[in-house]
Amino acid sequence: MDTAIEDVSYHSNQVKKGDLFVAIPGTKRDGHHYITESITRGARAVIVEHLPPEPLDVPVVAVADARKALAQISAAFFAHPSRELRLVGITGTNGKTTSSYVVESILRAAGRAVGVIGTINYRIKGKKRPAPTTTPQSYDLQRLLREMIADGVQDVVMEVSSHALDQGRVRGCHFDVGVFTNLSPEHLDYHEDMDRYFAAKKRFFQEILVETEKDPWWAIINLDDPLLRAFQEELSPLRGMTYGLDRGEVRASNREVTLQGIRATLTTPAGTVDIQTPLIGEYNLYNIMAATAVGVSLGVNPDDIQQGIEALSQVPGRMERVGAGNPWILVDYAHTPDALRKTLKDLKRLATGKVLVVFGCGGDRDKSKRAPMGRIAAQWSDLAIITSDNPRSEEPLKIIEEIEKGAREICPQHYHVNPDRREAIKQAVALAGPRDIVLITGKGHEDYQIIGEERFPFDDREEARKALAQRGGGQ
Repeated sequence: MDTAIEDVSYHSNQVKKGDLFVAIPGTKRDGHHYITESITRGARAVIVEHLPPEPLDVPVVAVADARKALAQISAAFFAHPSRELRLVGITGTNGKTTSSYVVESILRAAGRAVGVIGTINYRIKGKKRPAPTTTPQSYDLQRLLREMIADGVQDVVMEVSSHALDQGRVRGCHFDVGVFTNLSPEHLDYHEDMDRYFAAKKRFFQEILVETEKDPWWAIINLDDPLLRAFQEELSPLRGMTYGLDRGEVRASNREVTLQGIRATLTTPAGTVDIQTPLIGEYNLYNIMAATAVGVSLGVNPDDIQQGIEALSQVPGRMERVGAGNPWILVDYAHTPDALRKTLKDLKRLATGKVLVVFGCGGDRDKSKRAPMGRIAAQWSDLAIITSDNPRSEEPLKIIEEIEKGAREICPQHYHVNPDRREAIKQAVALAGPRDIVLITGKGHEDYQIIGEERFPFDDREEARKALAQRGGGQ
């Protein structure tokens, strides 16, 4: 078409004169309802899935999938930035954030300029900016990649969410490496069942990674996850690298996991790597192995891999220590049944005293995980304090009641209810003995609580520090 396009937009209220408006169907609003508004605001052309009933004064292009079209158009509009970068994508239910931090640290140790797109924030060579979503919409993603190149970034590490895969946000991206950390129930309010959730995750490897223009590209799979082990057999062995505690190309021997951190010897195709890190928990050893496999696939030498792992002391809101360890207070994002189980099982093995856990479940999210998380907390802790998380539009006590159903099945004496999250944290810290562990889960790095449609300042780490000070504990 002989139509000059100045920019691309998928929000009608952001359309500027000369834009191409792509009408994408959203979970709450459908862009097709805002076509007239976009033209009034200056759109010169429109992409639609359904032709409007009346003719428009601008060119209209009908496509089968507007989200896919937006991704392809955005990649072209920003001159395919992923072709100019080394791009690592990490997907899986748990471990994406920590793995991305370890990969970033390894690549920086190798002298690379690194950008990160993830849950906690977006980082451009260490400079941080807020992350509205884990994986941005395709237009915003391609724009961000182009900005990173302009700032001198060479490698980008991206957390790839199941929502992003289902909605085609990473189409048009050419990845060098894809990582699959693990799979367990999550986001079933969106995906409806595990089959659809797994299908969305597999799409990264079966549709996105195989279409990359990079050569070679690598699919890195956790062999200790039974679902992923079966899936790995479907992938090309020439393009894969696997990891596991005792199996795969990257393995961990001489393992020592304590509350002070992890020591291990990693066996890799590039040689052995002796590591020592303050990161806590066996599941973090898996994240380290995943990141090591990424480093090996990108040609990083073992010395730089070791240096990068040891340079990372902590990940915000991921088993983050608060205080001096008397008692141990840890803040973690664990908000799925599998993550809570693994975290508590690890801590029970490491504890010399009791394990207390403070947790809740978010409102307007997957309700099916509430009772299972109650069972897990009651089973794997000495005391669970069930509280409010981000209730959003739901009644907090109703959410707590659904969690309680699971906890009650295990042992009514193993849990308390305290709907006020601040008071629940204070209660746990006050009850803890000097050798005990208090685990505060569900919100991790978040510095807010969502009640109704409002965000209120709230940081588990700050509340834990205040509770420690009131108790007379260390800072």
